[in-house]
Amino acid sequence: MDGIHDIGGMDGFGRMARDESVFHAPWERTAFALASSARMVGNTDDFRHAIERLDPAFYLGADYYGRWLGALEVRLRERDLIDSDEVDRRAGSAAARPRAIASAGLPTASPEGGPVRTIDRRPLYAVGQSVIARDLHPVGHTRLPRYVRGHHGTITRVHPAFVFPDTNAHGWGEDPQYVYAVQFAASHLWGAGDHSVSVDLFEPYLEAA
Repeated sequence: MDGIHDIGGMDGFGRMARDESVFHAPWERTAFALASSARMVGNTDDFRHAIERLDPAFYLGADYYGRWLGALEVRLRERDLIDSDEVDRRAGSAAARPRAIASAGLPTASPEGGPVRTIDRRPLYAVGQSVIARDLHPVGHTRLPRYVRGHHGTITRVHPAFVFPDTNAHGWGEDPQYVYAVQFAASHLWGAGDHSVSVDLFEPYLEAA
């Protein structure tokens, strides 16, 4: 889906600071533990989609693990495991309540044995082939960043097939798809720069140039 979370290449947000610290405060460790250990039916793709659906003001006002906590509350609330009023009473305020739009559907459990799959067909594209990232604007979850949509790139590597996030996030099945490392010229993406950008893209995101 298109939202404030997908800000790659947008102006006005300053330079990205490189920071190797995993946690900056004790509460972040707690947030990580809560989000990682909460027992519910769901998967990584649905967790990412919960972050995407957070209210833009909440998203920009929270830091990394604050978004994790917001997404956790959204997921638990949608499964009727908690009530946000209960959370607000414990927190002493409703100011930080995440207000996410409803998902397209509740997800299934995480795939057994990880997301890599073997499928009974060959990849559509090959290394060295020129492709175009399709100009898609799905209302549900997607791993296709806006800044590459409609741009030409070159395939530099063919990965195995993986569970397709666009369906898995909503409980619509695994629908495994091949993944390709696609290299784009920065000057084509943003009109400047002599470097290139490599993005891993699922097969349905691409079309032959």
